[in-house]
Amino acid sequence: MAGFIAKISILFLLAVGLTACASRTDYAPVSDVNTIESLPKNGIYHVGAGETLYSIAWRFGMDYRDLAQRNHLTPPYHIQKGQVIYLTKNVSLKKLNPPITVRISKPVTQITLPAKNKSLPIAPQPREREPNTIISFWSWPVRGQIIGTFSSVNKGINISGYSGDPVFAAAAGKVVYSGHGLRGYGNLIIIKHNSKFLSAYAHNKKLLVKEGEWVRRGQEIAEMGNTGARRTLLHFEIRRNGQPVNPLIYLTRKV
Repeated sequence: MAGFIAKISILFLLAVGLTACASRTDYAPVSDVNTIESLPKNGIYHVGAGETLYSIAWRFGMDYRDLAQRNHLTPPYHIQKGQVIYLTKNVSLKKLNPPITVRISKPVTQITLPAKNKSLPIAPQPREREPNTIISFWSWPVRGQIIGTFSSVNKGINISGYSGDPVFAAAAGKVVYSGHGLRGYGNLIIIKHNSKFLSAYAHNKKLLVKEGEWVRRGQEIAEMGNTGARRTLLHFEIRRNGQPVNPLIYLTRKV
């Protein structure tokens, strides 16, 4: 009798353990979390290969316009690998570029240079108009089930699907980043819709548009995948003035 009771107890404990394991699995995260990185202590950032001003602003949760103004950049905000970008206002330029003291032992004869020829035309600097697209509504970037909602940790929503499923632009705009340089996003596309709104499409299998291309709402821009994630999904974000907002506020109710 004692042996029978012992066997029943063991089976009961095993059942409880399996139930607990199943419960933990149900609440396991479905993808790697996309977070905003902390600013470097020195307030400066060195541009990496393939990065754009928009991707850098996205990385640190900043408004690209503030970042451009701080670094005296004008549209289309061209930057290059190795370039120093100042992320904060309190960066001391004197510390980064200390003045050079020159001692002159003999008097220097002043030389008058001839006046510049005013008749020579000065080529204007190339400028690009800011997209001023009026967004009547946002369409869903993929057709699938929401498996991750907006929170203080997850800066967008996660939508399930199958590898190779089409990913669509949620609104018309210009592609300002297309690559895989942002940690935790995999193959990523960032679209600028107007001066305030940008959207991002992460973890794609294949990118179908390049930086600088203009896209229309509903245009296929990528194929769904699992780059930088633990399962096939699309991580979708909308940022307003550089700050993440809940995409469900803007997306149409009908998928």
